[in-house]
Amino acid sequence: MREHTCAICGKHSLYISNALGVCLDCIRAKPEALAHTARAHERARAQFDLPLKPPRSAGGIRCDQCANRCRMGDGEWGYCGLRMNVEGQLRSLVSTDSALAHVYTDPLPTNCCAAWFCPGCTGYDQSTYRSVPEHHNLAVFFYGCNFDCLYCQNWSHKEIGAAPRIKKEDLVGLALNPSVSCVCFFGGSPEPQLPFAIGAAESMLKEKSTYICWEWNGCGNPKLVKRAADLSAKSGGVVKFDLKAADPSLSMALSGVSNEMAFQNFAMLGECKETLTATTLLVPGYVDAQEVEGIARFIGEIDPQIPYSLLVFHPDFYMADLPITPPSWVRECYRAAKRHLKRVNVGNKHLLTS
Repeated sequence: MREHTCAICGKHSLYISNALGVCLDCIRAKPEALAHTARAHERARAQFDLPLKPPRSAGGIRCDQCANRCRMGDGEWGYCGLRMNVEGQLRSLVSTDSALAHVYTDPLPTNCCAAWFCPGCTGYDQSTYRSVPEHHNLAVFFYGCNFDCLYCQNWSHKEIGAAPRIKKEDLVGLALNPSVSCVCFFGGSPEPQLPFAIGAAESMLKEKSTYICWEWNGCGNPKLVKRAADLSAKSGGVVKFDLKAADPSLSMALSGVSNEMAFQNFAMLGECKETLTATTLLVPGYVDAQEVEGIARFIGEIDPQIPYSLLVFHPDFYMADLPITPPSWVRECYRAAKRHLKRVNVGNKHLLTS
């Protein structure tokens, strides 16, 4: 690891990503910092032939799947790369009956971010496990995403042209295997393919008792988010929001788009708080104790018992030039979260000793 220089203030630090080109202080205080970070996202997306920003064409077709609310002119793709305006008609690579997703099974307990408390992973609800010799999570990894996180740990979701396709009936059939105790929809993020996922989950629950869980950025269409969360509440599963940053400018810098709707949707689901949880990736140099405290305060105002995980950062994708989150950074963030929440966990702890 070597130091990089902020293009605005000239500060040198190990905790400035060369991809972003600017430091945290400037992102928070200098509006011109977002021009630098926008260029970083454009470079990252051009590599995968994805739209450089959510289209806003006057008179274009509007997509309401997520918070981006793309308005696609003729020949334009939506930000997720799954939908396109073709001569005035909305064409989609996915549907309610067919998805672009990689599906596989993991033995329980799995490495799910909610594994430290989720009944599907901890197994404290032993009645669900005694009838079969093995217990698995069915992982549904969706291609396409409504965010563009420069540190994405699962960036292969951007390779849409290489994505496998699965039909709803086939996915439901996999979930009905007696060894499958829970199903987790993630990616990418499920938001661009929520109608498919919701329909599949509904069909699964008609046939058997299965935990239905979601891992998402939370910026989906509120009506779809509510339907998905209701399925988790019915099944005993978990809805995990990745609340990336409290500061709107920092969220834009890291993820390319606003995360405002994530907080709105989280608050909307507050009445179902027994299913809610959140995580925040501790990106060194950027997601600090101030960010964590802002998120924890927001969650605590809904219910201080909501579980919250702080994830140790592993260098990846366009921010592979940053170090692993230092232990001192983790401790400071943990203390900030505990000022507002009763149940705080540190995930990826193995990285601290690697």
